[in-house]
Amino acid sequence: MISTAEELRRYGAMTEARLSTLMELKCEPGTLKDAMSYSLIAGGKRLRPALCLMTADMFGSAVQALDIACALEMIHTYSLIHDDLPCMDNDVLRRGKPTNHVVFGEAYAVLAGDGLLNLAFEVMLDAAVKNEGDGLNYLGAMHVIASAAGVRGMIEGQACDIAFEGQDKDEEVLRHIHERNTGAMIRASVLSAAALFRASEAEAAALAAYGEKLGLVFQIVDDILDEVGDEKTLGKSVGKDADAGKQTFARIYGIEASRRIARDLTREAQDALRIFGTRASGLASLAQYLLTRDR
Repeated sequence: MISTAEELRRYGAMTEARLSTLMELKCEPGTLKDAMSYSLIAGGKRLRPALCLMTADMFGSAVQALDIACALEMIHTYSLIHDDLPCMDNDVLRRGKPTNHVVFGEAYAVLAGDGLLNLAFEVMLDAAVKNEGDGLNYLGAMHVIASAAGVRGMIEGQACDIAFEGQDKDEEVLRHIHERNTGAMIRASVLSAAALFRASEAEAAALAAYGEKLGLVFQIVDDILDEVGDEKTLGKSVGKDADAGKQTFARIYGIEASRRIARDLTREAQDALRIFGTRASGLASLAQYLLTRDR
């Protein structure tokens, strides 16, 4: 049986190969392309494309969803570039390397993020046109992603995160931030594949519940690692959330209670997949894998 780590590597390799091809096809040589590629091809967990491709394999073929998966990674990378800027989190380390603005300057970092966001939608539209018979399905997947990335999803969550820095601890605000800032795009990773393959209403609802719980687990573990993780292992700065007075699970509930919450949410995520039987064993195993990650 293939382990979850091996599955992630396999889907990650598919994604990275296609990302490299897309960057060559779509971008003119120059500093902008260099800045975009610097962050996009920098490795990372490739969690969002893996979730998309794993879900696609449940319904059909991961190959059909590959450009959707690449678009998810482009959008995620753009958000990291912008989050790291001095006007936001002011981070100097990401994935074990200097952040984009440290290497290319703030102006090019902004443009690199803008470029990746726009390229993501160009790539998805190209896929819709190329697969004319399934064009509406691709548009459905795009709608899922656009909603998750936009002003009712990731961007709104980031705005709320900034607004409540240094404020009193608030459990309701905490959930609101994490369900949007992190959770929305993780949920969209499975739901975009479901839309592409026209999953039933019941199947989409089950995947939405799974994605929602998984997104919270991912963020809780992130919050814990920011408190107790090792910077070298994580490849990014630690302790910054506490220094900034951010709303985090670790800050509000403490480390041990946060771990208990993450375990409960993992079980709930796995329970949501029962409708699929053994077809969803990969997604269920991935939930457990994310719970115990150390980076």
